[in-house]
Amino acid sequence: MIKSNAFDYINVLDKAADASWLRNEAISNNIANVDTPGYKREDVTFQKELKRALEFSRYDTMDSKVKHLTTDQLEARTYKDYTDFSYRLDRNNVDIETENTILAKNQLMYQGLITSIGQEFSNLQAAMK
Repeated sequence: MIKSNAFDYINVLDKAADASWLRNEAISNNIANVDTPGYKREDVTFQKELKRALEFSRYDTMDSKVKHLTTDQLEARTYKDYTDFSYRLDRNNVDIETENTILAKNQLMYQGLITSIGQEFSNLQAAMK
C-alpha cells in the first residue's frame, strides 16, 4: 500500500480487488464442495464495509471521503452463508447454478477493478508529464 494522497483511489481499488480475489477463492471452494454432505457455502463481505466507511461522512465529496478513508478498516472477511438453510437432505446449501452465476459476476468485477487501477496509474503518469 502506498502512503500518499495521490494514491488514495488506487489503495481503495487495491483493497476491493483483493476482496474480489478472496471471493473468487470462496466461490471456487463452494463449487468444489457441491457434493460434500453438510458443507455450507462461503461468501466474502467487503462491499458493506466499504459502503459503511464511505457513508460515514455522507456530506463530503467522493474525493474527500476517499482521502479520509482508513484502508485498515476495509478488510474482506469470509463467512458461512445461510448456515440454517440447505437445498438437499445432506444439509449442503450450495447450488451449482447460483455459484456459477456469482462466479461470472465476480470475475467481471475483478476485471473492472484491475482496469480501474490501470487507469488511475495512467492518470498519474499523464499528470507527471
